[in-house]
Amino acid sequence: MRKYFITGLLILVPLSITLWVLNLIISTMDQSLLLLPVAWRPEALIGFRIPGLGSILTLLIIFLTGLLARNIIGRQVLMLWEGILNRIPVVKSIYSSVKQVSDTLFSSSGNAFRKAVLVQYPREGSWTIAFLTGVPGGDVKNHLHGDYISVYVPTTPNPTSGFFLMVPRADTIELNMSVDAALKYIVSMGVVAPEDSISLDKKIIVSADGRAP
Repeated sequence: MRKYFITGLLILVPLSITLWVLNLIISTMDQSLLLLPVAWRPEALIGFRIPGLGSILTLLIIFLTGLLARNIIGRQVLMLWEGILNRIPVVKSIYSSVKQVSDTLFSSSGNAFRKAVLVQYPREGSWTIAFLTGVPGGDVKNHLHGDYISVYVPTTPNPTSGFFLMVPRADTIELNMSVDAALKYIVSMGVVAPEDSISLDKKIIVSADGRAP
């Protein structure tokens, strides 16, 4: 009886959490319908709400914004818009900070969150997974002697919160592990361990040659 109950939990809990997250994302994206005039909204046109329609509108807005920003006219408009925002005292601080972070995270040429490393935290001898975010800058680097790197240490099981640390590069170990695999490892609290790269290489050799190395 108990094993059947646990089996049911193992099936339903991940499914329920997945559906809850999807519902949260779709509900948030559906708020873009509020940008439309009341007469153009689905409730006014067909008499009822269509879940997910706002998500399509959101994706379309993102795509069109990127498309327009890629041409010459779009770049000029974007530069003009950013110039206006940079003249507003409070908005300037918020916008410039958020833009710098988003450019670092989402740019294809950025290096943030591209490497998983091992660091000793919260004390020496205790190790955890962190993500490389760059190197110390500004006046901070003038007070750090040696080769330091900046890392983000996520918390478990919620990786969106964590700690920003600057540690000597020599005190870290670079992992042969993708960021996705490291995140799964963190979120699962170590239950879902990534495959050993050595074992994976052996499997590839066996499948390719038909014999063990």
